[in-house]
Amino acid sequence: MRLKCPLCGDRDRREFTYYGAEAYLHRPGPEAPAAAWDNYLHLRDNPAGETKDLWYHETGCAQWLLVTRNTVTHEISAVELVAERAGQ
Repeated sequence: MRLKCPLCGDRDRREFTYYGAEAYLHRPGPEAPAAAWDNYLHLRDNPAGETKDLWYHETGCAQWLLVTRNTVTHEISAVELVAERAGQ
């Protein structure tokens, strides 16, 4: 699989580290109940179809990327810098 980093261009997947679903961007607050933290840390969906995942360009530009991909066809439809989404 290849990912097209917005800064570095087309790269092999081995340059990146997968960190899971976009839900990682929605961390519970410090006052959240234990159940919210349990869900955040341990419960994951495993959808068939389009997902948004966090990837880290470890051996490249060291940027966090949000990758939209289809888990059935392995097609990647978008790669965005997380830093740019945070500014929206």
